[in-house]
Amino acid sequence: MSTDPDLKEVLWKAADKLRGSVDAAHYRDFVLGLVFLKYVSDSSGEGGFRVPPGARWADLAAQARSGTVGTAIDAAMDAVMRADPMLAGVLPKHFGRDGVDQRRLGELVDLIGDVRFSGHGGKSARDVLGEVYEYFLEKFARAEGKRGGEFYTPSSVVKVLVEILEPYKGRVYDPCCGSGGMFVQAEKFVLSHRGRLGDIAVHGQEANERTWRLAKMNLAVHGIRGDLSTRWADTFYEDAHPQLQADYVLANPPFNMSDWYRDTGDPRWRFGVPPAANANFAWIQHIVAKLGPGGAAGVVMANGSMSSTQSAELGIRAAMVEAGLVSCIVALPGRLFRSTPIPACLWFLHKGTDTRNQVLFIDARSMGTMIDRTERVFTDADIAEIAGTYRSWRDGAHSDVPGFCYAAGLDEVRSHGHVLTPGRYVGTAKATTDDEPITDRVEHLTKELFAQFEESARLDQVVRTELGRLDG
Repeated sequence: MSTDPDLKEVLWKAADKLRGSVDAAHYRDFVLGLVFLKYVSDSSGEGGFRVPPGARWADLAAQARSGTVGTAIDAAMDAVMRADPMLAGVLPKHFGRDGVDQRRLGELVDLIGDVRFSGHGGKSARDVLGEVYEYFLEKFARAEGKRGGEFYTPSSVVKVLVEILEPYKGRVYDPCCGSGGMFVQAEKFVLSHRGRLGDIAVHGQEANERTWRLAKMNLAVHGIRGDLSTRWADTFYEDAHPQLQADYVLANPPFNMSDWYRDTGDPRWRFGVPPAANANFAWIQHIVAKLGPGGAAGVVMANGSMSSTQSAELGIRAAMVEAGLVSCIVALPGRLFRSTPIPACLWFLHKGTDTRNQVLFIDARSMGTMIDRTERVFTDADIAEIAGTYRSWRDGAHSDVPGFCYAAGLDEVRSHGHVLTPGRYVGTAKATTDDEPITDRVEHLTKELFAQFEESARLDQVVRTELGRLDG
């Protein structure tokens, strides 16, 4: 059962009062910080946080019309951070600045003061805040477009990763953790399968300071005591968890990153040195290096990772396939990521001795449902079908489905030059019979047509890129 949508909307509309009077770069942090402070006040004790005298919401509300409420909020943030080391250096403290409209801020304090995070459908205040916080992150990511992709991965994509990996217990790692959504979804998976908080140990790293703070707050909101290091840092330049051997890795690295720290002698480059112009295979090899024996990973990648013929990338991909590390590739439909038009796929890796000398290919490009004109999501049924297909293959009960899934032996993958694009392997769906209802037939053909349009656009971009290199 989800939180009352009215509560989310009331909070979101209340937050709009501050928009325009706060620097756009800090607006997101201000709003999430205020909501978090209200939650801490509502659930003091229950949430494991102590709120010192003077920092409770009632104390702030009493000063809402004073003209200096921002100074009081900054002091409250300081007090809460001092009281809980987990929050040290995390909460925003810019409410008292000259540029912040104190009248509007006071109105926002009044409005948020009318909201209670407890008493919603029998759920705890923490559960309610968790849902509100995730709702806000999604709204901010949509509003910020491309920049939103730096801290947010669509929840339906994260659910596919988690449902396939099934992280019941162990160490979970994300080398570019954004706002921590992978960890939150993994924890939800554990709890939904009768596990407990603490069954998984969370380890992460984030290079962006503001995003790192978001992640720390997000973990605190959900009661997850994770290790995101004491500060933000570049994973390639300064690995925050050098000795970690993870049981699961969940990651959505930046696509096709060209500006990255590259040490050609790095021991992580076991399968080859990644090209300076693209960090895709630096991320993948870093993730492989972090997997312990029997560990598994799910990684969101740009489509080029499956088929690039650049010598270094092709060599790395081929070596990883031959080593039995690549267990499954899933081609994703377009428009899942509002933040980027780059087509994406999922890589699933397994570091074990029980390699099957097979790669499972799943073509999910025709799946998903458009929720508006620009964004698609996987439904629960889509997620169950993809994850169920993987589990059947893993358990030795797989059957190929033309146009959707195919298990290829290594000889066949070699014959395709180690190209891992699912469309090369799954073939085409069986022709439908005339008995199919016309409405279903139209919907089916429409999905196929849009998938072909998206593939055509991708190939067009590949050709343009290669021609550009020739001209250079």
